[in-house]
Amino acid sequence: MIQRITKPSRNSLNSIIERSVANGRNSLLEPEAEKLAIGYDIPVVKSGLAHSERDAVSISKKLGFPVVLKIVSPDALHKTDVGGVAVNVKSQAAVREAYRTIVKNTLSSIRSANIVGILVQKMAPSGHEFVVGAARDPQFGPIVMFGLGGIYVEMFKDVSFRFAPVTQNNSIRMIGELKSHSLFSGYRGSEPLDISSTSKVIMAVGDMIVNHEGIESIDINPLIVYPRGVVAVDVRVILTKH
Repeated sequence: MIQRITKPSRNSLNSIIERSVANGRNSLLEPEAEKLAIGYDIPVVKSGLAHSERDAVSISKKLGFPVVLKIVSPDALHKTDVGGVAVNVKSQAAVREAYRTIVKNTLSSIRSANIVGILVQKMAPSGHEFVVGAARDPQFGPIVMFGLGGIYVEMFKDVSFRFAPVTQNNSIRMIGELKSHSLFSGYRGSEPLDISSTSKVIMAVGDMIVNHEGIESIDINPLIVYPRGVVAVDVRVILTKH
């Protein structure tokens, strides 16, 4: 079933977090994390949760090819590490094969893995990849991070930090503090990236961790930024340990 992009209420978001904690989980499932993002007006990629190959094909046809398939399991937080991701899947036959491969890979890596389903996402158009995150520092409290994302997070460590919540002025300053900030003003003749939409996501992530004490950390990587608009491709939420 394709996830409807409707804004959940604050109470329903709290319920998602509380239910996950009550079930003994230390993180939200990706569809739950996406609902949290939607609740804070963060654009996410259209997706649907499949429980069978047939579901995956049906969702893919509705979304349109190419698609991305991801394992959804509380036991597989790092999906790529267990072979739980297939990208640029372009046909119904390829969807079926990717579905089987992901399940096989996951169970090979984690024999007792609880597989909730396979998330089928519309593959987002290429753009510039950034990361937005937040965490609770034991000494300083909630802190928000923004930086160059995707595969370059660890390579360049081009990041900026602020205490949460983050004001609009501070979110824009965070963007300007990056070594890669010239991408937002138009680098070597390229079209400038959308500072306003990026700023809103930074502020939203700060509000999210301040408003929900049950959240330990948030990681949106990548957040793809375009000349007009942004989209969160992968949202990860770690819950506070009790």
